[in-house]
Amino acid sequence: MTEQTPIRRRTKGAGGTISNNRVNDAKTQSSYQPYKDAAWGFINHWYPALFSEELGEDKVEGIQICGIPIVLRRIDGKVYALKDQCVHRGVRLSAKPMCFTKDTISCWYHGFTFDLETGILATIVANEEDKLIGTTGLTTYPVHEVAGMIFVFVREDGFPDEDVPPLSHDLPIRFPERSEEYPHPLWPSAPSVLDENAVCLGMHRTGFTNWRIACENGFDNAHILVHKDNTIVQAMNWVLPLGILPTSDDCITLIEDEEGPKGLMQWLFTERWAPVLENKRLDLKVEGMNGRFYRTSVVLPGVLMVENWPEEHLVQYEWYVPITEDTHEYWEVLVKVCPDQKAKTDFNYRYERVFKPLCLQGFNDCDLYAREAMHDFYADGYGWDNEQLVSTDVSPITWRKVASRWNRGIAQPGKGVENATKHSPIKYRRLSEGKAPGYFVEKIND
Repeated sequence: MTEQTPIRRRTKGAGGTISNNRVNDAKTQSSYQPYKDAAWGFINHWYPALFSEELGEDKVEGIQICGIPIVLRRIDGKVYALKDQCVHRGVRLSAKPMCFTKDTISCWYHGFTFDLETGILATIVANEEDKLIGTTGLTTYPVHEVAGMIFVFVREDGFPDEDVPPLSHDLPIRFPERSEEYPHPLWPSAPSVLDENAVCLGMHRTGFTNWRIACENGFDNAHILVHKDNTIVQAMNWVLPLGILPTSDDCITLIEDEEGPKGLMQWLFTERWAPVLENKRLDLKVEGMNGRFYRTSVVLPGVLMVENWPEEHLVQYEWYVPITEDTHEYWEVLVKVCPDQKAKTDFNYRYERVFKPLCLQGFNDCDLYAREAMHDFYADGYGWDNEQLVSTDVSPITWRKVASRWNRGIAQPGKGVENATKHSPIKYRRLSEGKAPGYFVEKIND
């Protein structure tokens, strides 16, 4: 546990003010209308799809991101990704994987067979001379596998290959190369997914809320109260503040690199944010504050970075991957640079026994139920227009604006996919069987 006192970079009195732009009036809302429209997420961005260990050699897996069904197959170590919706009659190829050759995947229903590299319809099992062959195909999705994670560039049909940005443009800024620009002397430079010898350990699970509700929760500085009784907080004898309030207009720095990520960074544990230690009306007072110092940033398409958490030389990433308008896949990933096998073994040991049960599950479980508690208020659009905000909400308002300016496209409601239609007898049957909508395709068994 770091014992240092938070660094104060400049002296400001109580007169430090927060801009009135945080007020959620009609003019402010109009500045982030694209964000309000993005119920199904932002398209033409990189998203995590699977951990590498979830897709073995010659295995096939189906998922859904931004309302788009995607099938992945690994051949000779390389991962391919295509739209998981046969051009013939829309069957999901991954529901019953059928692969006759290394370079193709076939629809198990009528035998339409697609080239993995190009997505082109290569043949039809029982109709090899049909004129449709070679004239149509499935959208393919660029793949980048690094540090034990498989990332997919989820794009619109027809989005050109030459316009696909590098993965680094959709990940948080990297240290130490940006340390001079974004200094924070309370802890070592946070590692990155892209660092040499980086190891990613984590989990992902389906959250039953819209992705925007989940994302904003990740960097909401007023929700510390939710975590006060967590096991790790009590075990570490942490004493948390009641909350954290912004004290000046530069409490947030925009990240808007021309060739890089787009988002924001919050200057927590500096004089730009002040811990709240007392509420006289409720007779609450925090004595001897002792917590885990950290800093948060969030970049498009919705990636949170928490530096120095849950301990030094670690960083926690969270992705809130849209599945439908009311579900998302919640990715919780810890990253550490491990230069040798012993370091990897030690990291994995501590992950399994401390970080996973106490942090990713215990601590973050509170965030899951808190998000679900907000979902109904926002589900029909009411909440976006009628929320009443306070000074700490400068963070989500700033995020909404920057996301509206820099997203590469707004995903449209899914077409011909599960949950695109809210009411169907199949959906009700699945729910009655205890099968909630999820991220993975349910396999068909003979």
